[in-house]
Formats: sequence, structure tokens, C-alpha cells
Amino acid sequence: MRFSLSTWNINSVRLRIDLVAKFLKSERPDVLCLQETKCPDDAFPLKRFKRLGYEHVALNGQKGYHGVAIVSRLPFASTDIRVFCENLDSRHISVAFAPEHTASPLVVHNFYVPAGGDIPDPALNPKFKHKLAFLDEMKSCEPLHPQGDARHILVGDLNVAPHEHDVWSHKQLLKVVSHTPVECEKLLAAQHQGGWLDVARERIALSEKIYTWWSYRAADWTIANRGRRLDHIWVSPALGPCVQDYKVLRDARGWDRPSDHVPVTVVMEL
Repeated sequence: MRFSLSTWNINSVRLRIDLVAKFLKSERPDVLCLQETKCPDDAFPLKRFKRLGYEHVALNGQKGYHGVAIVSRLPFASTDIRVFCENLDSRHISVAFAPEHTASPLVVHNFYVPAGGDIPDPALNPKFKHKLAFLDEMKSCEPLHPQGDARHILVGDLNVAPHEHDVWSHKQLLKVVSHTPVECEKLLAAQHQGGWLDVARERIALSEKIYTWWSYRAADWTIANRGRRLDHIWVSPALGPCVQDYKVLRDARGWDRPSDHVPVTVVMEL
């Protein structure tokens, strides 16, 4: 069974619903995980997604900030929402798909990790302190430690570019939030604790640049190309051999009124 999943920080699903529709019509992933939907659940554009063929929707939204959603052409067997740092920000949702040829369900976790503000000092910046605590809780969260034949996928805007070539300049960004050593260490610790495989870096050498985000502040993002890889797809070891393809839709950054993030897609043979 071919299965495709995309993740995209859309930076307001209602503002950019036409871009989402354009992407879905073109790429047709089985599942799309969205972050920063900035939309309460009762205002989510359900009808538009259903017209596009995505009839199954799991929501964890809030007005004006954060928010995550999973839209799917396949039915869910169950959904779940976890709270991190005792904070009710809408930053996680997971779904399970019923197995077809195996006893192991397919579980998808969708995350929007806190951005962390501008000052990389938890003593001076509560947002950065929150981000570090959130990453610590991801590491210690038992449901994020898939074992044996468990088929799990963890995706989302994790707001950390953990490797040297996940950013345009390792040296210049060492003191910039999203690439500071403490953030990188904590995200990699969460990945390693759960046994997750980072699909991008399993398929693309650490020596090669990969970006999924380009700042709005650049006068011409294509010329500056000062990107960061903030959007991730991890799979449990059981799914590692199933991965067939991985792609970053860089062109989406140049669409009309785009998000500063672009869609990232994994294709698997289950």
C-alpha cells in the first residue's frame, strides 16, 4: 500500500486556504498535517477540505495563535491530544489508522513546538524557557517511544534546525533561536530517546543543505536563500525500510501570499 503524508506550517489556514487547495490538488497526499492554523475548531474550513476529498479531520485549534490539524482521505481509528508543560496551547494532535495487513496500527503525531522568542536565555526569556521545557517533555513522553514493530510517524514544525547544514550559516546562527546548541541538543535527545529516524537525514547526507523555511524579512528570499530546516518528519525504526521518497516543495515559498514554511512530504510503501 502506497501511503503519502505531508506536513506544513501554513501560518493561518483560513488566510491561505487557496494555497492549501492548490497543494492538495497537485500533490494529493493521503494525509496532511498542518501547524499554526490560528483557527478555533468551530471556524476551521471543513467544507473546503471535504470538497477536496479530505473528509476526515482532527482538530486542536485556538483563536489567533498556534493550532494543529490533521486532514486525511483515510478514516481515523482514534484521535488524541496531549498537553505539554501544563500549558493549554494547541500544539499537539495524534491520530491512528486501523491496520489492514498487520496487527500494528499506524500512528501519526503532529507537533508545533514553541518558537522560543528572540533571546536565547531562559532566565531572561520565558518563551525560550517554555521551548526548552517542551523539548524535555517530548523526550520523556512514553507514547513518543515506539518500540518493536510499532509504526509511528512524528511530524511538524519542531522549530529547531539541529544540524550544521540545516541552516544557511552555522557560525552566524549559533546564538540565534532555533539553532542554539542547547536547542539542538534537546531536540536530538528527544529523537534519540524515542529511537526515531529523521527521514531527511536518512536520505540526504549531513553535508548537504536542506531548508524548509525562509524568513519574510528577506527582500528576495530566492537570492539570499537564508533558510533553515525547521519542519521535520521522523519515523519509528519499523517504518524505516518503508520510506520510498522525501521531498521539500521549495516552489511553494514563491506562491502568492505564502507561508514562510513550505510543505514537506514522505512517501512510504506499507
